[in-house]
Order: sequence, then C-alpha cells, then structure tokens
Amino acid sequence: MPELVEPLLKEVFRQDKINDFNASWVFDHLMRKRLVFLLPHLELFTKGLSTIASESCMRPMAHTCELLTEAYYKERLPIFAENITEKHLERIVNTCFDWLIGEHKVATKVFAMTSLFYLGLQFKWIHPELQLVLEDSIPKGTVGYKNRAKKTLQAIKANKR
Repeated sequence: MPELVEPLLKEVFRQDKINDFNASWVFDHLMRKRLVFLLPHLELFTKGLSTIASESCMRPMAHTCELLTEAYYKERLPIFAENITEKHLERIVNTCFDWLIGEHKVATKVFAMTSLFYLGLQFKWIHPELQLVLEDSIPKGTVGYKNRAKKTLQAIKANKR
C-alpha cells in the first residue's frame, strides 16, 4: 500500500486543477490511518501544498499538515523527526499562514492555526504573528473558528511561561 501514496498524491494535485476532490478525501483517510506512508513523499507533498486552489482539496491537505505537526511536535515520534526537514516545515508554515489569512473555509483555517501553533514551538517568530492574526480575526469568525482561535491563544500564552 505505501507504494500507492505517490500516485494518489499526484492525483490529488491533478484533481485540484479540475475541481474534483475524491482523491484528496481518500488521501486524508489514509493519512489518518497511516501517516508514516507520507514520509518518503514529503518533498512532493510540501511543494504541492501552495498550489492547491480547490477548497475541497485544501481541507484534507490542511488536515494532513495538522497531523504531521502533531506527530512531530506533540507526540515527538522519532520517525518524523528523522524524515521531516526544516525546508519541509518552512513550506508548511508559509502555506498555513496563507490558508489562515486567506478567504478559505473554517476547517482549513482551523487546521492551519493548529499546525502553526506547533510550528511556533520551533520557529519563535510564529507565535507573535499568529497571535496578531487570531486577535484580529476572532470578531469576524464563525463560532467554530472563535473557539479554536481562543484555545490556540491560550496555548500560546501558556507556552510563554
């Protein structure tokens, strides 16, 4: 099964261009079960993130970013630390900020803010920037967005101590 990840990921990027999303939902389901299958394909994944335009493809990719950052920072799984490079992380940072500040659906933004929180544990400039974006956007957000943003701000403040 791991050998199917690359063709599936390429199909996600192809379908994004034609506004189809079946492959992205299959990809998301696979990543929930076997995130380690992504490790050999991090270059393709992280380079392709910024090209995603369809909201239906963006959400599963944002969710995968959240899963990756949780595995790397929260769970501290050695296999992720051994395979994820700083360049991969920087690409995720850039894309997640784009998703967070852009006109995107709430789920994409929520996954992006969680990823950025974890990435901010390593890249110290992220938390102050994330805090500014969240404080500015909370009044305009949906109930779900406000809830996650408040929890993220609390986590940022707790991490300062």
